[in-house]
Amino acid sequence: MDATAVTHADLDLIQRIIPHRYPFLLIDKVRDIVVNDSCVGIKCITLNEPQFQGHFPGMPIFPGVMIIEAMAQTSGVLVGLSMDLVDKNAKVFFMGVDRALRGGGRVWKFEGRAMVEGDLACEATFMAMFDVARP
Repeated sequence: MDATAVTHADLDLIQRIIPHRYPFLLIDKVRDIVVNDSCVGIKCITLNEPQFQGHFPGMPIFPGVMIIEAMAQTSGVLVGLSMDLVDKNAKVFFMGVDRALRGGGRVWKFEGRAMVEGDLACEATFMAMFDVARP
């Protein structure tokens, strides 16, 4: 696959890049992909999502940690395309890093923003490292 030509990812392509599955796959599609640079993740949220049963009854709020996870998954799709990891059974490990160590894997740093109807709901800076499973 020529990842430089990919401008969007549907659910099938997302699942060929990152290991997450329902109910913890928190993105439905990714658009505006610019390999090695940026993309936009989309999650269609409905009131029948399981987390709304307890967060909070009568006042449903999508949990902030799940918004951050959705941004991390979106970033994982971008890294997967940037590193040509489609269908490679790659695992993604998101982590905090105080300083980069020599000899380690390539560390990616992201800035994410979650928008709801044009309003900023959450923003975060996070880091990740990928490891491809050996056959």
